[in-house]
Amino acid sequence: MSDINAQFSVLKQTADPAVADAIARLIETGEDHELNRVNVLDFARQTGLDEELIISGFLHASRLGLFELTWNVLCPGCGGVLDAHSTLKSLRHDDYNCALCAAGYEASVDEQVEVAFTVSPRVRRIAAHDPNTLPIWEYFKQVFWSSGIDLNKESFAALTDEVTLDALELPAGEKAVLSLQLPAQFIIVFEPVTHAAQFIDVQGEPTRERQQLSLIYNNVHAPTGTTTMRPGPLRLSLDNQTGVRVLPSVFIAADGLHQLLGKRKPFLTAKRMLTNQTFRDVYKADNLNIDQRLKITSLTFLFTDLKGSTALYERVGDLAAFDLVRAHFHALLEIISSEKGAVVKTIGDAVMATFIRPEHALAAALRMRSAMAALNAKRGTEDLIVKIGIHEGPCLAVMLNERQDYFGQTVNIAARVQSLSTSQEIHITGPVIDSPAVVTILEREAIKPIQKQAALRGIADKIVVYEIP
Repeated sequence: MSDINAQFSVLKQTADPAVADAIARLIETGEDHELNRVNVLDFARQTGLDEELIISGFLHASRLGLFELTWNVLCPGCGGVLDAHSTLKSLRHDDYNCALCAAGYEASVDEQVEVAFTVSPRVRRIAAHDPNTLPIWEYFKQVFWSSGIDLNKESFAALTDEVTLDALELPAGEKAVLSLQLPAQFIIVFEPVTHAAQFIDVQGEPTRERQQLSLIYNNVHAPTGTTTMRPGPLRLSLDNQTGVRVLPSVFIAADGLHQLLGKRKPFLTAKRMLTNQTFRDVYKADNLNIDQRLKITSLTFLFTDLKGSTALYERVGDLAAFDLVRAHFHALLEIISSEKGAVVKTIGDAVMATFIRPEHALAAALRMRSAMAALNAKRGTEDLIVKIGIHEGPCLAVMLNERQDYFGQTVNIAARVQSLSTSQEIHITGPVIDSPAVVTILEREAIKPIQKQAALRGIADKIVVYEIP
């Protein structure tokens, strides 16, 4: 217990104190299911604390051993967890298949990889640490479905009463028989432990003759099959040949099931985690493997560069220039972090940063410009002039020079757009200004963008850019 108290003491020094207290209360008084795959965005909503501070707090708590961080690959259809990884390095390049939806997906870090936190068994033992002991519906809730599925008591009542014909726990090596009355609807016999499914297309004239269907569960991931049957009695034989308990459940694939699984709440995505400054600082060596290439369908890049830095060193001297450039970096990095962005790297006097949404990047850029003006006013000079460019688009998350980085044409364009600036103006591209939230910011600030075409070095065609004066 003294070790845990020491960990909490360190957590209060590294995380926001209110967040550290909220995490401590959760561990001490939370119910078991509340400590399994914690949805930190939902936790922030419940506690009324800032999302970024909550994410940072749980990252520090995980680094200290209070929680275990997992990267869960989700089915975009049903929200089921297709695989769970302790590190993003384990993410496979091939498709993940969902038997319940009979579909395969390439894991996208945009919306299909969830980051969740489970209390360490060394800190507090919870039922989910032994998932094979969970009651069947708790297994579905805590293990199979992600933290983004909004399941409550009413949802489970609907699950068991409206969309489930039958379900059972079948111990390892045992057999069972279910006697069912098939309605004239599409039926799914789904088993979440082995991720196996059998579809039954019930159609035609009803029958009184008992129909037969046998299913075997083993460690082979057999493809989802479909059998056509008639409405009426069914004798469903189940044989568990695995070494663990299985949970075959017979669902009616009607509107009730779709509505149940359609109730979603926001969750922490891998894309957002990669664009989190605390994660980049705390988990420097635990991002990606050197040969991994993770596709991101949309990410916003912001590049800055300090204009005339060489002349600045010559004009004011090395010592004064160094202090000034350091003050400029401190201001930029603080703004990036507070606007939900992350610094990818600094290159000389330039900064490369990423943001989940373009409006966060624009807000950061406007604040950067004001911060430089304030620093200049304080010194009574115009030494600090920062050129800024913003672009949004697809990219690859990669490892370069032992650092998680990004690659692709989007990155190239963002860097080139920054070079268009000659003074304190900001340049953004079409995908950025197309964001309604960006338009709202510009209208609120009474800024009228100046549209122009620009030829960018290394880019074949001219592109439309917008100058933010």
